[in-house]
Amino acid sequence: MARPPTHRLWATTRVLTVGLLTVCLLSWSHPPRSDPLRLAIGTGGSGGVYHVYGAGLARVTDPDPDTQITALTTAASVENNRLVASGALDAAFTLADVAALAVEGREPFDRPLPIKAIARLYDNYTHVVVRADSPYEEVADLAGASVSVGARGSGTEMMAERLLSTAGLEENTDSDVTRHRLSIGGSVRALEEGRVDAFFWSGGLPTQAVSDLAARTPVRLLDLSEHVPELVDEHGEFYSELPVPAGTYENVPAVRTIGVPSLMVAGSRMPDRTAREFTRLLFESQNALVEIHPVALHLHPRSAIATLPVPLHPGATTYYRSVKYAHDERTSAP
Repeated sequence: MARPPTHRLWATTRVLTVGLLTVCLLSWSHPPRSDPLRLAIGTGGSGGVYHVYGAGLARVTDPDPDTQITALTTAASVENNRLVASGALDAAFTLADVAALAVEGREPFDRPLPIKAIARLYDNYTHVVVRADSPYEEVADLAGASVSVGARGSGTEMMAERLLSTAGLEENTDSDVTRHRLSIGGSVRALEEGRVDAFFWSGGLPTQAVSDLAARTPVRLLDLSEHVPELVDEHGEFYSELPVPAGTYENVPAVRTIGVPSLMVAGSRMPDRTAREFTRLLFESQNALVEIHPVALHLHPRSAIATLPVPLHPGATTYYRSVKYAHDERTSAP
């Protein structure tokens, strides 16, 4: 049998060599994906920003077969910290002041909870919503009124009780208010139906449930700025005065209110690799999440590490170091 010409053998060998080299280079440049990321995340009540943000994260990552995010409706901050600490949830949204109490084991928690921060996400704004034609101008005016203080086990409920206390409207006093513990959706319906005179809410701007309410019923927000110094003195540097600009909600005038950072937290037992990849996912999904809600614009590595006294998860710290934002305790207080 005749042998093929030498140049043909050389050409065939060269093609095979180049092909094998290309495969090797591609394998080196794009290593196989690691274990799939499967996380159950606690959000908050339907109509609130936590719920929108969490459901949005699940939706934008759905096409990726190696990522499965399940967003679960909860009562929000207080319940979320307990569920994460117990292992019932992998991660959850929470107000920073509630998470601080969780890691310190102070009321409403009976022991320190094993949670770590993944990121500081954005600031929540405390709303006290009343009808536009109501006589209420400040929190103290709510004496004797019927008020929704938020869902039981929520950060809204805790903030409402702190504000009522600073205004001298503590429970079981002569100037007490009638408390209803309703979700944001239930609060909106109760105000429209006249079952409550006001409701508290802590959420990002804008909160869809409040936007929908303002489009149907004339409402306004109470100015809360006078309470910021006392809240800071009594409970720590979590609180700041923030403006709700005119037009945030239809026909609702500008008002000064109270800002509280929102965190994403995870259990201390979450593997470092999982926490690192989850942190990466939050940032890589940011552009798509902004299309779902504008609060996602506020996520940035420089501010995301400001989570103290809730310590960053070591896996999250690894991610921030990889993008040149190493954890620095001097800049990590909210």
